[in-house]
Amino acid sequence: AAVLYARPARPVPISYVDLAHQDGARLAAEHLLARDCRRIATISGPLDVPAGQARLAGFRDTMARHGHPYTPIVEGQFTQESGEAAMERLLAEHPDLDGVFAANDLMAMGACHVLREHGRRVPEDVAVVGFDDSSAALACRPPLTTVRQPVEEMAAEMTRLLLDRMVRPAAPATSVIFEPELVVRGSA
Repeated sequence: AAVLYARPARPVPISYVDLAHQDGARLAAEHLLARDCRRIATISGPLDVPAGQARLAGFRDTMARHGHPYTPIVEGQFTQESGEAAMERLLAEHPDLDGVFAANDLMAMGACHVLREHGRRVPEDVAVVGFDDSSAALACRPPLTTVRQPVEEMAAEMTRLLLDRMVRPAAPATSVIFEPELVVRGSA
């Protein structure tokens, strides 16, 4: 018996628990726009990972719906180092940017670090929004505004699905999609 954490990259009849990643990215974009950020860039997750693709798609779609047809993007690898490298590149190519959505908190933390090194204040000069609401969100300076992924509830649901699968092995596969929420802190 198996239950997956995250939608599988290709369709297979296995139950899974996931987050509505596109909706989470929409919350991030709408928050940056509501703060009057006008030159917004994004540090995506790895684009060979479904969550990375979905977060980028949700962000781009929301920006387009608000009249921003082009958003600079640098692909990251969900690590702090990749967030730092991506932020360096974005600043070099778009020195006037005023908002950044990083597809996870570690990359957002790296982005904040580089912005500080370049004398940019977060959030006064550049607002930063992360994704996950992980421990990095609270360790970041300033604490990160981020999209919360309810990991504990998701893990509990995976356990419930797995136990159900053991009792009813012939039951059809199912999916449970959790809703993200925006947690507003100091970075945006």
